[in-house]
Amino acid sequence: MPAHRNIWQRFLTWRIQHKNNRLFFLACAMLIGIVVCFIALGLKTAVFELKAWFTESRETSHTHLIYLVLPAAGVLAAMLLKKWVIKDKVKHNVSSVLGAISKRNSIMKAHKIVSSVLGGVFTAGLGGSVGLESPVISSGGSFGSNLGRLLRMDYKQVTLLLACGSAAGISAIFNTPIAGIVFAIEVLMIDLTRYSLIPLLIASMSGTIITYIFYGEGVLFQYSISDAFIPEYIPYYIVLALVTALVSLYFTKVYLWIEHRFDKLKSTWYKWLIGSTLLGGLLFVFPQLWGEGYFNISQLLNHDLNGLLGNTFYQAAAKDYVGVFILIMVMLILLKGIATSITISAGGIGGIFAPSAFTGAFTGYTFAFVVNMIAGTRLIPPAHFALVGMAGALSGVLHAPLTGLFLIAEITKGYHLIIPLMICVTITFVIVKALEPNSVFTMQLARKGQLITHNKDKAVLTFMKLENVIEREFVTVPVDASLGELVKYIAKSKRDIFPVVGQNNKLEGIIHIQDIREIMFDKSHYDNTWVRNLMRIPPAVIQMHDSMQQVMRKFKKTDAWNLPVVDGDKYEGIISKSSLFSVYRKQLMEITED
Repeated sequence: MPAHRNIWQRFLTWRIQHKNNRLFFLACAMLIGIVVCFIALGLKTAVFELKAWFTESRETSHTHLIYLVLPAAGVLAAMLLKKWVIKDKVKHNVSSVLGAISKRNSIMKAHKIVSSVLGGVFTAGLGGSVGLESPVISSGGSFGSNLGRLLRMDYKQVTLLLACGSAAGISAIFNTPIAGIVFAIEVLMIDLTRYSLIPLLIASMSGTIITYIFYGEGVLFQYSISDAFIPEYIPYYIVLALVTALVSLYFTKVYLWIEHRFDKLKSTWYKWLIGSTLLGGLLFVFPQLWGEGYFNISQLLNHDLNGLLGNTFYQAAAKDYVGVFILIMVMLILLKGIATSITISAGGIGGIFAPSAFTGAFTGYTFAFVVNMIAGTRLIPPAHFALVGMAGALSGVLHAPLTGLFLIAEITKGYHLIIPLMICVTITFVIVKALEPNSVFTMQLARKGQLITHNKDKAVLTFMKLENVIEREFVTVPVDASLGELVKYIAKSKRDIFPVVGQNNKLEGIIHIQDIREIMFDKSHYDNTWVRNLMRIPPAVIQMHDSMQQVMRKFKKTDAWNLPVVDGDKYEGIISKSSLFSVYRKQLMEITED
């Protein structure tokens, strides 16, 4: 055996013997934070440089044609990466991370460490209207997951390392360590316990320190609040929250609708052709939809409206007519979610984090602009409302109020807007949650019954698998058997329940020993009493495709102790409450923290 393999085997042996070594685990969290930070910074730098190389250093009289060609090329590159290089249709977003946690034992494919980043560079760097946070979260989560698997860690440890990678990605890309931790807890559903908090802190802190070293104060944009919060603004923040809730619902609905329409297209080439054409048209008219949109948010915060409008054909009209400017702003609010969904559905790789922030910032700024126009004076500060609107949209679209709150508080380097932020994220979240229980991230998982939550009972049921609770050792009895034959079957069994089956193993009913106890020893009935007359119809049957939540509801509704399981009408086994409780307790111990 080569020396390096011998060393690795000895190391793994030590690892297994010291699987609960806390210092080693914390060192892994730090390593993840450092590596993921470099991944995030590399991604951001590549996107900045790619955009600059294609747009700034190649300005010609046909500059606007770039908006028609480059985004299509970026989406095509990402699509070909998935189709021909990695040969995998797996998604590179937060939903895929949640799916890995709930249904794949937190195992993420190793290629996502690189493929998510490359896809994000191609898509956003060449103008796709997507955010880079999801690729970073996917890449970081994959690195943490695969490191845990490589070191032979158990499910809890692998899941926590996955979360460390995702938290480090958010911390590095925004330079916001607290928001990174909150994101892991709030969106990835990682429990906030002593076991999970310290590794998340270390990973997030490590990522932030590296960001400070290489980028200084900010990676995306910087903004310092100059005006103090005034309580008289509270009614306006409440109204903004109501508006943001409606915009968040619109964003979610239109995003999912477009995604659903594209899913009906069978050919990836049709998706790319249609999506690229629509996206190119949108960017040609509204170049502000290019890329993530943080540069445009910076222009809003710094009141650079001339720069925001750029060299568009409506620049002069928007400058001279207030109504035109407001119309343009409203169009950008309405179109950002559409552009994002088209980009991703056409084959691009990216997320909705930045587009949500873009939509919220433009909503807040437009709201303040309209209020000031009606008042005839600068009644409220537009920049403040843009920041609060960002937090509100993140709360409404992502269903992550605390992430939105702490993200904006850390970006602005202070808590001057903490009250308005709390007002907006709370009202927005409550309204959106009441009208749309699931976010874009969780919609599909919730429909499949695969969504983990902070509710321990629901989380355990999500992790439980029907196959693990089915008992198959019950002796089946033919429906045409006599009582005498049934007694022979009883003699061979150690159980007191007997499924009755017909042709092709079709479930006909159930026999309980207590139902036949009075006649089973009376031989005079052996040849003239038939099983079909002794069996009872079960109060409910469990289908093989039922979720564990459905299984528990059937037990609760029938108050039965045992229920048969069928595949269609074919008998598969029996589930008892005792087996359910046993597997439930074991699963609870596996997924909860020490």
